[in-house]
Formats: sequence, C-alpha cells, structure tokens
Amino acid sequence: MSTPSRSISSLASVHTLPKAVAGGLDEIPRNPGMALDLGWLEDMRAVNRSALERRATTLTKRRSIKADNQAAWLLRAISLMDLTTLNSNDTADRVERLCAKAKHPLRADLIAGLGLGDTLIRPAAVCVYHPFVATAVRALEGTGIHIAAVSTSFPHGLAPLETRIAEIRASVADGADEIDVVIPRGLVFGARWQELYDEVRRFREACGDAHLKVILGTGDLATLRNVMLASMVSMMAGADFIKTSTGKESVNATLPVGLVMTRAIRSYAERTGFKIGFKPAGGISTAKSSLDWLILMKEELGRRWLEPDLFRFGASSLLTDIERQLEHHLTGRYSAAHRHAMA
Repeated sequence: MSTPSRSISSLASVHTLPKAVAGGLDEIPRNPGMALDLGWLEDMRAVNRSALERRATTLTKRRSIKADNQAAWLLRAISLMDLTTLNSNDTADRVERLCAKAKHPLRADLIAGLGLGDTLIRPAAVCVYHPFVATAVRALEGTGIHIAAVSTSFPHGLAPLETRIAEIRASVADGADEIDVVIPRGLVFGARWQELYDEVRRFREACGDAHLKVILGTGDLATLRNVMLASMVSMMAGADFIKTSTGKESVNATLPVGLVMTRAIRSYAERTGFKIGFKPAGGISTAKSSLDWLILMKEELGRRWLEPDLFRFGASSLLTDIERQLEHHLTGRYSAAHRHAMA
C-alpha cells in the first residue's frame, strides 16, 4: 500500500532543526589539547553515582516528544549517525551496500510522505574497519558523508603502540577523515594517567587533519569515576570526540555514563573554551532510545550539541527502527523490518 502524502506546510516541524545561530552554525575550532593537569583530575574524582542514576531516570520522563515533533527529531537522529559495520564477516560488497544505504537512508515514499522535498537527510559518516576504508571512500565520493575508521587494535587496544599508530596513519592515507581509537583499559585501572595521555597525544598527531574520536570502553571501566577521569585525560590529550563504547563490551552506552561524559565535556569547555564532541555507541537500536540521548544532550549541553560536528550515534540497526517509526507516523501501521534493509 502506498504511503499517503502530506502537505509540506503541515509538516514544517518535520524538517531539520533550525541552525544553532542566526546565519549558520558557529565554527568549532579543534581542541588543541593541553598539558596533563593532575590537580584538575583530582578535583573531578567526586562522582555521585546515585545522583546520576536518579537524574538519568527522571531525565527522559520529563520530556515527551510526539507526532510531527517526534518525526522531526528522528530525522535529526539520522543526520547524527555514524552508520557502522564492524563484523568479522564484513566484505567489500557489504560495505558498498552500507554506503548505498547511507546515500539514500529513507525510502522515496517516506520522503514524499513527509513532505521533505529536496531536503537532504543523510548520516554524518560511515564507520568501517581499516581494510574497507578505500572502498567506502570510492562509494561515498562527492556525498559529503565522512569516512570513519576504527583503529588502534580495535576493540581491545592491546597491540604494540607503534603498530596502533601505524594503523591510524594507514587509514588516513586511504582517505579516512575520522579515526575512532580505543584506549587500553588497563591504563585507567592502574591510574597511569601520564601514559594514557601520551598515547592519546600520539594518536592525535598521527591523525593529522582527521578528527580523533577516543573510545573509552566504558562497560569495561567498572566505575563512573574511571569514566570521568578517562574522559578528562583524553580531552586534555587533544580528543575531538569522546565515545562510550566499542559495541563489543557486555555493557555499552548507558545514560548514567552519558551524563558523566557530558559533564566532563561541559567542565572542559568552561575551563578551556573548546567544545568536545560526544558519541554514544553500542546498544542504541531503537528510535525511543535515540530520543532519550537527544534529550540528554539538549538538557546537559544545549542546542549546539545537536549537530553532527558535536554529536554522533554509533549505530548499525538504529536506522531500521527509525524508518519503521516514520512509516508508522505516516500510516498508523508498523512495517516489517525487511522493508528497510541495511546492507
């Protein structure tokens, strides 16, 4: 059955959210990093788990996004995705299909039904293993979609340092303009902050002009205090983004962890003036959960963090559920997942 069309005027709120400042977005200067400040780390050690969990529980219940507004926020969520395939059975063909989906994330009937016209809705990036960077670069040429490569012995980060740095350089040489690196979690457990700082600093140098996203592996870090301190060290070392998870841990992105990391970002911005991006990844597979994260960002960091230069979802199956929700918005019925194939 065809999707009924609705007038553009009735769906004005479905179009992408307005620019953050009049005349366009303010440009975000890259974080140059700073010297490791152990005194500041000591000041950030006090993390109140019960208060954070209480805040996370009430945060999303205080906001309700319905109807056309919900559709608009879901379209925004698509534009904030790093569409990802990080499987042991990845092939060049699979990556090419994912790139084709990135170029056309919504079916034509949904675009017509939502009254989007020529408004272009696309994910911010496609994220792949190093061997598929060149494939993604060819497939996405001219689209403006970024190519992100996971690096530094993903997902555990336990290869020799020079091997990890060489992997970053190889991905940049192949055309990746964003590098998602993973830290060795043992450095956090041992409070080896200088060593962690030095490693991330070298990752930043190896990235050159490519943006650096530092994956903390929060599900492995045991405490929210460790999450806070690892976030701060990574930003001091020059991270452009801090990211929750590899998606391979038993526990991935959670709202309490997100609160800790966004408050670390706020503290860093207040002291240095540099805005750091945030990327939750792993386990974010439903449209409802994407709205929860958007609410958290708006409440904790403000409107500017609802743009792809400061916020990303690490997502593999999220797009499918968002498409299903948008179809339900138009027709009142949920479609089968196979109608929204990913790759």
